[in-house]
Amino acid sequence: MNTDKKKIMLIAGARPNFMKIAPIAREFDKHPDTIAYKIVHTGQHYDRNMSDVFFEELGIREPDYHLGAGGGTHAEQTAKIMVDFEKVCKQDQPDMVIVVGDVNSTLACSIVAKKMNIKVAHVEAGLRSFDMAMPEEINRMVTDSISDLFFVTEEQGVVNLKNEGKKDGAIHFVGHVMIDNLHYQFSRLEKMDTNILPTDTIKKQTPEYGVVTLHRPSNVDDKQNLERIFEAFKEITQSLPLIFPIHPRTRKNMKAFGITPPKAMVLTEPLSYMEFLNLWKDSRVVLTDSGGLQEETTALGIPCLTIRENTERPITVTEGTNELTGTSKEKIISCFKSIMAGNWKSGQRPQFWDGKAAERIVKVILGYSMPFKP
Repeated sequence: MNTDKKKIMLIAGARPNFMKIAPIAREFDKHPDTIAYKIVHTGQHYDRNMSDVFFEELGIREPDYHLGAGGGTHAEQTAKIMVDFEKVCKQDQPDMVIVVGDVNSTLACSIVAKKMNIKVAHVEAGLRSFDMAMPEEINRMVTDSISDLFFVTEEQGVVNLKNEGKKDGAIHFVGHVMIDNLHYQFSRLEKMDTNILPTDTIKKQTPEYGVVTLHRPSNVDDKQNLERIFEAFKEITQSLPLIFPIHPRTRKNMKAFGITPPKAMVLTEPLSYMEFLNLWKDSRVVLTDSGGLQEETTALGIPCLTIRENTERPITVTEGTNELTGTSKEKIISCFKSIMAGNWKSGQRPQFWDGKAAERIVKVILGYSMPFKP
């Protein structure tokens, strides 16, 4: 990296992380005279959909480093990322490491950077589910405990960080880079011939439908919970077909538990971002246990039922189109009926979810004093 510029590393461990770093990378490209950056893919999740086309769709270059962390337990994966990322930092000596979200890569790389006296910036800082049984909650809390800059997506994140003693000057309410990327990808989708996407065929065959995603261990590893959820799906499909791009873990457990999908549920393989966006943007309802999808549905005004007892993204409930149902069949069905009857909240776009979060982040970074390495 050029030592006359601010040397920054953008960290991504899984495909959703690339959606979050992409707007920042595109914004960095506008400042070649002041910022030199490299993209590090920890390889936390192997994803066959992450081809050259994937990065081309995002409008960013391929990663400069592939660490190839792979699977294993949380401890094994975190440790391997730390060992390999330390070598990268020793070689390049960056001024700042930017981590996003709450995956193991977020935690691992922030710890390594901090111990090497490298500044750490956390994008999506301050989110809290207050559920210590979630591995992601541990990652969020530990990362925020050692970060130097906090880029926050919603006001509750500011409140949480202040309650934890963070200084006002380090907290920056900038909006959400995931929504930046949604705007970017949506505009590309509008210019595409969507007939080439497999999901377009499904949509033509099933003009009105709902979309399901389900992958959290608390839902798919628990036989009783998964059975209750599928009982709700069975009743829903009596009035609305459901399309389910199924996670390998969920498929495996359905087979192990003897759970069969209802007839009016279409199972597909995991989809690329553009294919999935093309699918859910026109759905009547999304049923999910994802974090990011709660936010994206709020941004586009799609009714969302989150099959969890809590959320680290409360603004999607208080201002958006999201509602928590837990695994209660009765609650899921009740909410679904309200949506179909047209009695659902319309929601509103939260503050700063305007596609300019990355622009605000880079403005802060350009004004941030970072001592260059000798």
